[in-house]
Amino acid sequence: MVRKKTQSSEMSLFERYLTLWVALCIIAGITLGDLLPNLFQLIGRIEIAHINLPVAVLVWLMIIPMLLKIDLKALKGVGQHWRGVGVTLFVNWGVKPFSMAMLGWLFIGYLFRDYLPADQIDSYIAGLIILAAAPCTAMVFVWSHLMRGEPHFTLSQVALNDVIMVFAFAPIVALLLGLSAIIVPWDTLLLSVLLYIVVPLIIATTWRSALLKAEQGSVRLQKTIQRLHPFSLIALLATLILLFGFQGKQIIAEPLIILLLSVPILIQVFFNSALAYLLNRQVRSPHCVAGPSALIGASNFFELAVATAIALFGFESGAALATVVGVLIEVPVMLIAVNVVNRTRGWYEQRSGIVPYEQCCPKD
Repeated sequence: MVRKKTQSSEMSLFERYLTLWVALCIIAGITLGDLLPNLFQLIGRIEIAHINLPVAVLVWLMIIPMLLKIDLKALKGVGQHWRGVGVTLFVNWGVKPFSMAMLGWLFIGYLFRDYLPADQIDSYIAGLIILAAAPCTAMVFVWSHLMRGEPHFTLSQVALNDVIMVFAFAPIVALLLGLSAIIVPWDTLLLSVLLYIVVPLIIATTWRSALLKAEQGSVRLQKTIQRLHPFSLIALLATLILLFGFQGKQIIAEPLIILLLSVPILIQVFFNSALAYLLNRQVRSPHCVAGPSALIGASNFFELAVATAIALFGFESGAALATVVGVLIEVPVMLIAVNVVNRTRGWYEQRSGIVPYEQCCPKD
């Protein structure tokens, strides 16, 4: 009994200082990437259709424990959260790409123009637009879990976004970039959905079913989820080390460009997450729906964005660099958004008509 309490305390302490561990992993990743570039280049080349397989494995370790919580039979009840679905779709497809285009033109095309290579200005803006036009998939499960979001809503929303992305990604990018024909890396898009959603969902569903069929199935399931939880956080931190390690030399070589490209991305993340959060409060979605909705509305599908930028503009282009910057700041920035969502739950639920968290959302 004492042992369980100690483990729980250790995990809460670990989570409490997660931002610190993230900062340390970013520094470690940049340092190791600069000191051991050949090692990270070797790991970076282990990929299929621009999807890095070691990172994909780490993503599995992050999201499978979260998917274990999902009872697919309960998805039929997600329709009660139609307001949250509507808000997320509006922000993802009606606001996010266009707000990023505006921010890109304002900051990169005007305010920061004199500090950036003149021949890459348009390419940087294009990369930012491509990044914003691709809503996040797998990592959303991590953000939703950290703010105790409704897992069935998160899964259904991610699946719906994936379907829409197949049809809407190319037209939106073409409209904002003024290109008549967008080269969509379909292999990257479809393989990402398969690797990050379909396969881990099948593994988690099969595992969940086997655990529940055993004696004291519910107890076994909860114990398994608790035991796997530390591995999810460790995989998140390992992913950070890899992502920053891949770009360690570039970050050190071009810190000003990285910093300037980060500004519109940061503003876009906070603007869209705040917009989705406030709209959900306005339509009285429960907090465990508003949180994932805000985070889905702010994060990006960076594998698709990077692959598209490379296909359109080349590996050494400003567009490719801009999408990579999106990759680098994704995790630390989204952790800030998670923290804000968690800390404002009391304020959020003060609005009349919002069902309290304890009455509608899962407990840990």
